[in-house]
Amino acid sequence: MTNSILNDPFKNKGTGFTKSERQQLGIVGMLPPKVQTIDEQADQVYQQYQSQSSALEKRSLLMSIFNENRTLFFKVFSQHVAEFMPIVYDPTIATTVENYSELFIQPQNAAFLSIENPDTIEESLKNAAEDRDIRLLCVTDGEGILGIGDWGTQGVDITVGKLMVYTAAAGIDPSQVLPVVIDAGTNNQSLLDNPLYLGLKEHRVRGDRYYAYIDKFVAAVEKLFPDVYLHFEDFGRSNAANILNKYKDSQLVFNDDIQGTGIIVLAGIIGSLNISKQKLTDQTYLCFGAGTAGAGITKRIYNEMIAAGLSPEDAKKHFYMVDKQGLLFDDTPDLTQEQKPFARSRSEFANANELTNLTAVVKAIHPTIMVGTSTQPGAFTEEIVKEMAAHTERPIIFPISNPTKLLEATAEDLIKWTNGKGLIATGVPSDVVQYNGIDYQIGQANNALIYPGLGLGAIASSSSVLNDQMISAAAHSLGGIVDPNQPGAAVLPPVSKLSAFSDTVAEAVAQSAVDQKLNQNPISSVSDAIQETQWKPEY
Repeated sequence: MTNSILNDPFKNKGTGFTKSERQQLGIVGMLPPKVQTIDEQADQVYQQYQSQSSALEKRSLLMSIFNENRTLFFKVFSQHVAEFMPIVYDPTIATTVENYSELFIQPQNAAFLSIENPDTIEESLKNAAEDRDIRLLCVTDGEGILGIGDWGTQGVDITVGKLMVYTAAAGIDPSQVLPVVIDAGTNNQSLLDNPLYLGLKEHRVRGDRYYAYIDKFVAAVEKLFPDVYLHFEDFGRSNAANILNKYKDSQLVFNDDIQGTGIIVLAGIIGSLNISKQKLTDQTYLCFGAGTAGAGITKRIYNEMIAAGLSPEDAKKHFYMVDKQGLLFDDTPDLTQEQKPFARSRSEFANANELTNLTAVVKAIHPTIMVGTSTQPGAFTEEIVKEMAAHTERPIIFPISNPTKLLEATAEDLIKWTNGKGLIATGVPSDVVQYNGIDYQIGQANNALIYPGLGLGAIASSSSVLNDQMISAAAHSLGGIVDPNQPGAAVLPPVSKLSAFSDTVAEAVAQSAVDQKLNQNPISSVSDAIQETQWKPEY
C-alpha cells in the first residue's frame, strides 16, 4: 500500500498528505516534512509552469503533474483554463503526437489495443480500467489526427488530452474515464521507417477485418462498461462516418470530428445571425475541405435548415462543397457517402468546367457563410474574401483548420479585408483585433466549448442515445450566449468561461433527453442529476 498510493495518480496527494494520513498510510519519511494545502501546491506548480521557456516544456511539466497527481493537475487546470487549453490540447499536442514514441515515458492509464490481437480486447480494457467505474471512453485509431493526418498508435495522446478537457470543463470524474487507441497499422511512411516507433509497423488494415475488430471492440466496451458514453475521435474519413452510423441509433456514441465540429460551427453561425439579425434559411453555405469534418458540419447545418422549416430538397440548394478538385459535382469520381447528398449538377452552371478552385466557386455562388476545414494555409485569400464581402452585408467566415500553421486565414486579415463587417471564428485561439477604433473579439470554434457539456448531459440523464434533437439543443444553448449589441462581439463565448458554459450545454442536452423520454433512470431534476454526476474532489 505504501508504494501504491504514492504511485496512484487518482489517490496520490503528494505533499498534501497530512501528518496523520502519512502515519495511517505508512508513508512517514517518504515525503518532505512540510504539509502543503492544495492551493499552495497549485501556486507552486503555476510558478514552475511560468518558468518554462516553450509551449512544449510547459506541456511536459503539466503532464508530469497529471501522471503523478490528478487532483492537483485539475486544480491548476481549472484556475487557468484559457491559458492551459492550447498547451494541454490543441495546438501544442500536435507536436507531442508527432514525437510520441521518442518522448514516451509512461502510458497514462490508457488502453493500447492491436488489430493483431482481437482476442485480448476485453483483457486489455480490464487491465487499463483497473476496476474503475468507467463512464466515458475516448477512442481513436490515429488515422485522422487534427490536421496532421495518420500518426498510428501515437494518436493516443489525443484521447488523453480530450479526456482532460472533459474533466476540466464539465467535471467528469477523472477516475471514470479511459483513453484507448486501436492500432490498425499506419500508412505514415516516416513512422514505418522510424526505429523508435512504438506501434505496428504495417500498413493500415482495411475492410471486413477492420470492421470486425471495431464490432468486437464496441461489444467488449458495452459488456464491461454498460453505462459508458463512447467518444470516437480522429478516425479517417473512409471509416469515421461508417462507424458512427452503425451505432448511433442503438448506443450512446459520439464522434467529435463529425458531430462535435458541426455543433460548434452551428453554434457560431447562430451567434453570428443573432448579431446580423439574419435568418439561417437565407444563407448560402460554402464548405471548403470536404473531408470528415467538413461533411459533418455541412450535414449539421443542413439538418438545422430542415428544422427551421425548409424541405430537404430546398435545404440542399443552399449548400456547396469544395475540395481539392474544386466544386463537387454528382459526377465527381470517388465521392463519399457524406459528400454525395450535397454534390451539385453541372447543368446548374454555364461554366461548370471552370469551377476547379475556390476563387472561381466564390465568384459563381456568392456564399454568405464560408467554413474552412481544408488544412490549406492561406486558402482564404484577400481576393476571395473581398469577392465574398461584396455580395453580403455580414460575411460569416470560419477558418477552423488547426493547428495554427494550417489556418485558411488569420482573424486580423479577415477583419481588415471585410472592413470590419466579417463575423469571424477561428479554429485556434486568436488575439483581439483592433480595427477602426473597435476591439473585435474573435470566437474560437473550439469543440471544447461543446463536447464536455454534451457528454456530461448525456451521462447525467442516462440517455440511451445521443440524437439530433439533443445536439441541436446543445448548439442553441451555446449560440444564444453572445451579446449581439456589443460592437466587435465574438460569435462564440470565450474559452475562459468553459466550465460555466459546459453546465449550460449539459442542462440543455439532459433536458432534451428527458423530454424525449430517452433517460434510462428516473430523473426529477436535470440540474440535480448533473450536480450528482460531477466530480467533487476532496483536497
